Amino acid sequence: MRLIVLDTNVIVSAGIKPGSAPARLVMDWVLEGQVQAVVSPWIAEEYREVARRVKFRRYGFPPQSLEFLIEESLHLPDTATWSTPGPDPKDIPFLALARTAGAWLVTGNLKHFPEAARNDVRVLSPADYLDHLGEK
Repeated sequence: MRLIVLDTNVIVSAGIKPGSAPARLVMDWVLEGQVQAVVSPWIAEEYREVARRVKFRRYGFPPQSLEFLIEESLHLPDTATWSTPGPDPKDIPFLALARTAGAWLVTGNLKHFPEAARNDVRVLSPADYLDHLGEK
């Protein structure tokens, strides 16, 4: 099974832009069970907190699919440490979980995960991950 950790921006983009690469990845691959998402308690709460923000209400947030996505994800404990600093400390749990799970990290903000901070975690954009899956 393919394992991925979804950055919060992918969840938000999927809800805002139907038909976009993030939406296709979440709706057609993750929610259909072809790719297994991985979450930790911290990341699940991050998804919920961001999805409840007032600025996203006009898009129908939180999306109904969010709780299903969280429930159907592989749940692992929060990972406490990461040896390499990144530009934003709030991004480190995504890298740490991906490494612990042996998963790839999918993000719309590649610059938030510079090569030097990745510690061999594979980080791709939603479009690049779809290309990897063979979707055109």
